[in-house]
Amino acid sequence: MKRILLIVAFTALTYSSYSQLLNYNELGILFSKDDNYGTARFEAMSGAFGALGSDISAIGINPAGGAIAINNKISFTLGNRNTDYNSNYYGNTTNYQDDYFNISQVGGVFVFDTAYNSDWNRFAFSFNYRMKKDFDGFYSAQGNSNRLFYNEHFADTNAVPNQFDGSIDQYISTSTSGQSSVFNVGFSAVHQDKLFVGASLNFHDLDLTRISFFNEVNDDVNGNVLDVENYTESYIQGSGFSLGLGFIYKFNQNLRLGLAYETPTWYQEVIEDYYDELYMNAVEDLDIDEYIDIIGTESFYYSFKSPSRITASSAYIFGKQGLISVDYTYKDYKSIKYRDGNFEQENSNFKNNYRNTQALNIGTEWRFDRMSVRGGYHYEKDPNLVAGGNTNKDNIRGFSLGLGYSFGNTKFDLGYTNSENKEFYSIYNTGDLNIDNNTSRITGTITFNL
Repeated sequence: MKRILLIVAFTALTYSSYSQLLNYNELGILFSKDDNYGTARFEAMSGAFGALGSDISAIGINPAGGAIAINNKISFTLGNRNTDYNSNYYGNTTNYQDDYFNISQVGGVFVFDTAYNSDWNRFAFSFNYRMKKDFDGFYSAQGNSNRLFYNEHFADTNAVPNQFDGSIDQYISTSTSGQSSVFNVGFSAVHQDKLFVGASLNFHDLDLTRISFFNEVNDDVNGNVLDVENYTESYIQGSGFSLGLGFIYKFNQNLRLGLAYETPTWYQEVIEDYYDELYMNAVEDLDIDEYIDIIGTESFYYSFKSPSRITASSAYIFGKQGLISVDYTYKDYKSIKYRDGNFEQENSNFKNNYRNTQALNIGTEWRFDRMSVRGGYHYEKDPNLVAGGNTNKDNIRGFSLGLGYSFGNTKFDLGYTNSENKEFYSIYNTGDLNIDNNTSRITGTITFNL
């Protein structure tokens, strides 16, 4: 009975410490993030399209932007994302690069002039698929915290179990794959060529596979080694729904202002398949056999609500020469909530240990005959207040560049974005594993005017 209680105690310790890498608060933030993937023009201007419209990806920010388009159009976007991970763990640095190629956007806008004499000049129907965030990545870390989770071997049958109290080494690795995406269906209209209004139905999907490995090596006073490995794997899949509303007001030919609201995304049924295995190598000099325990293997269901989003935008148009656009976005991360399960602690953490965030996106474009030159800047606060949040080192900041060329009814655009941020995870102490991320992305879009 004592041995069973010991195993349960150590298992609980492992879950409360190491598994913080994989907890549901971190997952909730991951599922709520949006990296503003879109057309190459959209990305080259850092996604600052809330008051501009016309671009197919703009309807994901403000659905009123569809009616600004004059012609029917469809676009296709391919992208390549490269991330450089530098993991820092108790003085040791580990580097890894991840490269990912994807189809990040496919969509179209169809514009119709009204057939009647009306102040409503035209309306537009739009649809767009885009990736919100790709989850593909890998990081690892190795070092010695001089702390430990396991100081006894679970297969030790001695009345007084041997104590392995000397910390030698720890190794942590996590790989993820999958993505979150959204399919927008929008309707918009323009009144007296000044007020643009729109609404969208947004269908979200998420697909995430996580594989984590943890290895702790400790020894006793005689140099005998306890080598412990913990392997966890989970697969999460879900679909959700949100509604978008927005308007753009054109004060004159130069100045536009926009405001958009997207409701929380309700994931009604998230499915998770989970597997957790603990392995302790044999200690031959002490006649202790290896120990294997499948801690958990199960499938379960829950529901999840992601934050709502408000975006205020402005744009100034310099005739046909160029433009400057600014978007400010507010997201209420404190309102994230899990349901249909025992998530009281996680929901409380969102309220007490996370903050609502702001993001700033600035974009500009200048035209030279058929050629366009673009640039942008983006900054977004991280919602986590516990691990790194008070230092603001985990905030995302970056820049973007791009070119476009019009062949008449066909346009080709290239975009480049670069962003940096720091992530904090807790193994033995709060934020003791931190990862410097440097992400660059190249996109190409072809657009056909119909």
